[in-house]
Amino acid sequence: MAPEALMQVLHPLQSIFANVDQPNLLVGIADDSAIYKLNENQAIVSTTDFFTPVVDNPYDYGAIAAANSMSDVYAMGGEVLFALNVGAFPGNMKPAIISEILRGGAEKVLEAGAIIAGGHTVTDDEPKYGLAVTGLVHPERFFTKGGAQVGDLLVLTKPLGTGTISTALKRNLADLAHVAPMVASMKQLNRGAAQALQAVGRIKSVTDVTGFGLLGHALEMVKDQAYKFVLQFNQIPLLAGATDYANEYIFPGGTANNKLYGESFVIFDSTLSDAEEMLLWDTQTSGGLLIALPPDLLDDFAQTYIDNECNQPFWVIGEVTHGEGIEVLP
Repeated sequence: MAPEALMQVLHPLQSIFANVDQPNLLVGIADDSAIYKLNENQAIVSTTDFFTPVVDNPYDYGAIAAANSMSDVYAMGGEVLFALNVGAFPGNMKPAIISEILRGGAEKVLEAGAIIAGGHTVTDDEPKYGLAVTGLVHPERFFTKGGAQVGDLLVLTKPLGTGTISTALKRNLADLAHVAPMVASMKQLNRGAAQALQAVGRIKSVTDVTGFGLLGHALEMVKDQAYKFVLQFNQIPLLAGATDYANEYIFPGGTANNKLYGESFVIFDSTLSDAEEMLLWDTQTSGGLLIALPPDLLDDFAQTYIDNECNQPFWVIGEVTHGEGIEVLP
């Protein structure tokens, strides 16, 4: 759903559990996953996500959907224990295609060191697939969206552009040379990056970049906080082809919704083009982690990131300063 529509839907429901005493519910609906404390050393991380196909290959679609679903556990600093399939498929879809979607999801979960333990499917005109994911995290070592400190560096672990490239693919306008790197990026787990963050310690503020785009999720990190994010556009990584399709204004509908909802909180340098601005609002699928990283931990994080065999670099794209909202420099 569009951010503004989602807020309107949830607002009347905020008071339902207001008087319910849940001291072990450490994190609720305001973050990427729910966290529930089991004991002094363990807390459950729980999340769910699903979406319609973003690529043509059934196996890749399943793997991307699974990576995207598990990403919210990694954004909280957790490890995945098991997952349940959530699927909706047309009645006339060939069983072999559905099997490939589920195989892609299952093998991605296996890569995460976890297991598919069941699930639920329904018949629907448009295919949808994802996971309900259960993980574990230490109750005193999880990440949330808030909690950045002035002086922190802003780090991104995957390039942007999946929204515009996948939309070009749906419209048969994408160069196949641009599709393969996009698919590889979306299939990459955020597990190694999360493990690196846990290893260096002192990390508080993390989220993953998905449907609300880089700026939409960054706004969630600065909301009601006494600091602002300053981003350097020329330091933000973009997938090959993203700029080409952006210049042709090829974006999913959610990108315009993201901009409409959040543009009053963002100041852009006047030299940035409309296409460059839209790339920062672009709806992402299975994007990377956005991290507020204390600068003295950068070298330790870099080494641990390499040790965890993460398959692509990370990028320092800005910093946390005094103020409010977000500023984007050229």
